[in-house]
Amino acid sequence: MTKWIAALPVYNEVNYVDEVLSEVKNYAENILVVNDGSTDGTTEKLATIPGINVVNHDQNQGYGAALKSAFQYAIDEGYDYLVTLDCDGQHQPQRIPHFVAACVGADIVSGSRYLKRYEGDSEPPSSRMLINRQITATLNDMFHLNLTDAFCGFKAYRVEALKKLDIDDLGYAMPLQVWVQAAMQGMRVVEEPVPLIYLDLSRSFGGALDEAETRLKYYRDCIAKSVAQMQERGYSVPTEPTSTCQSS
Repeated sequence: MTKWIAALPVYNEVNYVDEVLSEVKNYAENILVVNDGSTDGTTEKLATIPGINVVNHDQNQGYGAALKSAFQYAIDEGYDYLVTLDCDGQHQPQRIPHFVAACVGADIVSGSRYLKRYEGDSEPPSSRMLINRQITATLNDMFHLNLTDAFCGFKAYRVEALKKLDIDDLGYAMPLQVWVQAAMQGMRVVEEPVPLIYLDLSRSFGGALDEAETRLKYYRDCIAKSVAQMQERGYSVPTEPTSTCQSS
């Protein structure tokens, strides 16, 4: 029988955890919350919610660190699939079963906010959309992919594929490291359309990264560093498509 778990990285989401986790419980029997050093009462709130597993980081380490903990938990506990979604209301839990089903034939199923237009879609912040487009185009050009959204946090992973990833970026560039390693190892990738929902337009990326040009350089540097790391491990940048990247 297929065994899967839904995991949510959380940092200072005291206003959302009750509602979001209540909804997730309707679609996932196994739930993990990675609490990345929250200081706003989220930690105390999570302690009162039954039916969830919680991994607490003593201090804030970063978005990538939270997902890395989720990856390791899924591996250690013997799950077949892992679904990740954010806890800020941007991702709709009712779509979790679609991601699990799509992952049966893929290594990674990645949400895309640009594959399909939904009624009521938000208008994304222009700087975020521009950076997403530029980085997505860079990944497509380098690795012969056909991605439409490089940064969506709503994903499903085959846990056997997670075992092949070696993640060390603990920040917001972590998804790019996943893409580089997936592409250079020829993993099967599928995109799943999801609505475009922005509830908090004021989110900070942390210090200098709030500046769009600085953030773009950070992302490009992460891609270059990840390619170099993979080459040191004996992998080459593909000269033709090796990964399946298509919409489900």
